[in-house]
Amino acid sequence: MSQLRIPVGPGDHVDGPSTAPVTLVEYGDYECPFCGEAHGEVKRLQHALGDQMRFVYRHFPLSQVHPHALPAAEAAEAAGAQGRFWEMHDLLFENQNALGPPAFLAFAEELKLDLSRFTDDLEEHRFLPKIRRDFMGGVRSGVNGTPTFFINGVRHVGAFTFGDLLAAIRGGRTAHIS
Repeated sequence: MSQLRIPVGPGDHVDGPSTAPVTLVEYGDYECPFCGEAHGEVKRLQHALGDQMRFVYRHFPLSQVHPHALPAAEAAEAAGAQGRFWEMHDLLFENQNALGPPAFLAFAEELKLDLSRFTDDLEEHRFLPKIRRDFMGGVRSGVNGTPTFFINGVRHVGAFTFGDLLAAIRGGRTAHIS
């Protein structure tokens, strides 16, 4: 099985406590329809597991097939620079079919970001090196498509549904969490 080559660290976007017994890392692409589906499944897992899981999102934009994926990742990072990464992350996935500069600006306004700073960050491609580091870390870990999940450092092989991810998290035991 593939292992996560880049450990979770200070440069990562993490939702959940560092003391959680389970760390779920996703390499994703904001324009990928499968990542859009997985977004809802991850939200269900977060709700069901609470403080027992921390979620880490890393960028893996497949720019050849998803032309808005890289600019969307930049928008998420620009929002993150203002403390609103997760809110932008959710808006991007919830509005996958409307991605593009006008939407990014509208989301920034909705999140009450400093629009001048946000726009400058996008125009200067300030966060491109971080996105490239995420991408290359994914490549080093054997990621070749999205979404790709790692559970406690081990690549999840299988469906990315709530039930399959939960079973993998629990070591293959079935669970009855609604």
